[in-house]
Amino acid sequence: MSNFFGTDGIRGEVGTSPITADVLLKVGWAVGSVLREKVGNASVIIGKDTRVSGYLFESALEAGFLSAGVNVGMLGPMPSPAIAYLTQAYGATAGVVISASHNPYHDNGVKFFSSKGVKLNDEIQKAIEKKISMPMVSVDSSSIGKAKRYEQAVGRYIEFCKSTFDKSGDLSNLKIVIDCANGATYHIAEDVFVELGASVLMINNSPDGYNINHECGATDTRHLQKEVLENKADLGIAFDGDGDRLIMVDHTGQKVDGDELVYIIAAAWKKSGDLDSNIVVGTKMTNLGIRKALSDIGVNFIEADVGDRHVMKELINNKAILGGEGSGHIICLNKSTSGDGIIAALQILEVMSKSGKSLLELKGSMTKYPQVLINIKSEAKIDLKRESKLTQAIKTIESKLSKNGRVLVRESGTEPLVRVMVECADNDLANESAQQLAEIIKSM
Repeated sequence: MSNFFGTDGIRGEVGTSPITADVLLKVGWAVGSVLREKVGNASVIIGKDTRVSGYLFESALEAGFLSAGVNVGMLGPMPSPAIAYLTQAYGATAGVVISASHNPYHDNGVKFFSSKGVKLNDEIQKAIEKKISMPMVSVDSSSIGKAKRYEQAVGRYIEFCKSTFDKSGDLSNLKIVIDCANGATYHIAEDVFVELGASVLMINNSPDGYNINHECGATDTRHLQKEVLENKADLGIAFDGDGDRLIMVDHTGQKVDGDELVYIIAAAWKKSGDLDSNIVVGTKMTNLGIRKALSDIGVNFIEADVGDRHVMKELINNKAILGGEGSGHIICLNKSTSGDGIIAALQILEVMSKSGKSLLELKGSMTKYPQVLINIKSEAKIDLKRESKLTQAIKTIESKLSKNGRVLVRESGTEPLVRVMVECADNDLANESAQQLAEIIKSM
């Protein structure tokens, strides 16, 4: 079993390898064995989102870790970024999240954080993959790990989130609708924002194991947009299933995506002198309009590969503190060690509070280019670089777009999809070009 780790950990459909109880039992043992070899006495904490399969895989991973002689702390449903924080707070060797993030309930996955609250590096991942290929051998009875539940984890994380909001800020005049995607923030988000003074209406905060991300949350904001308008709220906040993505909605019902939110934070921190290294990290998908707006205010933009792990790598390499993706992964390294939807939302609300401006006004200081994104299902592996018909079509379209647009065709790192993106000032040209490329890929 090699190349286990995708863009964001191990992920797939429940019941299909590697997302089965027997495989994840061995993954727990393999990770635990590598940790013991590196640090001796090791401990991990395990959190999960609200998928029904989380109970199954929680038990499998727990057994695997214990059989490797690693102590386990069970946290129950918790956002992924909470695990990043609590791994450090509890002094654990590693943190484990059972989640498929924004995917439907029938998918699940596992991702890991180091003792410093960041994703495991490539060296550790390779060691784990090598261990997985070996026979599973349990430690002797005297060395089996112990397990316990951490009952105070939710409260600790709530207080941590609140601590990232400037106490001079005031949310008492804001009415906010919060969409938890029936995911891991369902029992956390309300307390954070209410305790900071906001008036809050909660939606999609009743998980049943099957409704996570279903027509709600950061991947589908239609319900949130409707509620914001009907309740005359000042804004809406949407998280995804594991709480590491943030999408917002302004008071007119317009969606505000991750690119726009990163720009709002960057502009405020640039003005206050808090933008370390004067750099913002985005990805190949970051909108051209955001890039130009950042340039206009004198902020340097660095492009990373798609995926928050790659954004994080560029942040660290460039000693920068702010990065993100249009999908809503926003990393504020001066506040947290990972992308965190709640903490990112608090930074936006702090900017609103201090500036006295609405989300619509803040968003209006930059203009996004129209961006057409088409996802094509592709079960078979396609060598995109070797498909001459596709590469020629891309070159032809790029010459039409000139400097006022761009084309990106890539395979998804988390789903069996090929993603086609065309971006330019002319929306009709973007649509026409994206459809042309999509048809070529479908015919392969």
